[in-house]
Amino acid sequence: MSPITEVEGRRLSLTNLDKVLYAETATTKGEVLHYCTTVAGPLLAQLQDRPLSFLRYPDGPEGQRFFTKNVPPGTPSWVKTCEVPHSTSGPARQVLLQDLPSLVWAANLVVELHTPQWRCQDPGVADRLVLDLDPGAPASIVECCTAAQWLHDRLAADGLEVYAKTSGSKGLHLVAPIEPAPSERVTAYARTLAVEAAADLPELVVHKMTKSLRPGKVFIDFSQNAAAKTTAVAYTLRARPTPTVSAPVTWDEIAECTDPRQLTFLFDEIAPRLAGHGDLLAPLLDPDRARPLPRATSPRAPGAPNRRRSTRGST
Repeated sequence: MSPITEVEGRRLSLTNLDKVLYAETATTKGEVLHYCTTVAGPLLAQLQDRPLSFLRYPDGPEGQRFFTKNVPPGTPSWVKTCEVPHSTSGPARQVLLQDLPSLVWAANLVVELHTPQWRCQDPGVADRLVLDLDPGAPASIVECCTAAQWLHDRLAADGLEVYAKTSGSKGLHLVAPIEPAPSERVTAYARTLAVEAAADLPELVVHKMTKSLRPGKVFIDFSQNAAAKTTAVAYTLRARPTPTVSAPVTWDEIAECTDPRQLTFLFDEIAPRLAGHGDLLAPLLDPDRARPLPRATSPRAPGAPNRRRSTRGST
């Protein structure tokens, strides 16, 4: 019999808690569930009202992995869902994780959590801008940090605050709170930034996904702002060989990074970071931090000045 536990009045059947999911660290499913409850506060805050896409890996990252947006079979009736429009298949329902019981239920499925940049109340209207910095070997997150600092200053020049987190894989995610805007317009503006970065830093940055262009450089993926795209949410565990986390980081940490290990965080390091730094992404939840999205313009010429001077500091 699977153990039954009660979480805030909801009865849950938790399975295979002794099963090793991450062989390199001997991390069990029970430890994964414990981690999710430990970071439930900031994690749920980032998930609030955002439809979920799941990357499931029930036998660990070396086993079968599959991506799903639909509500999984057997989902309890008390787990909230929302209807999400799809351009080709028509509307579908996706899960919302709004409380601790729902989070524990999802964690029992063994999942990475991915969300769009919009909330279910306004499909396709983004309240965040995201830039995914993906290094092509032999480049690493160290090179991503250089590109991230350029983007920080460029976004600041347009009046936008930007916050950073590791992807939990190889790179960095930069996220800026914005006043609600159509995803198409956010994508166009993000593309402008990527093109400008590639022009200013041609030996470091590419804005095209073409594989032959990417070795040794940082690809700035602006396409994750599209309404149909999703990004790994902050604090989610990743389906990697070790239990790495998409972890918020400070700009001082980015400026000081000289080795990828400095910005690689395992799940048992997150609680101490929260105790020391607090939730570094909490400002994303403050509507007063949101700023209007500048209109996308033709990328400026390499070396041309930004529209406003800025000074980079810790956020």
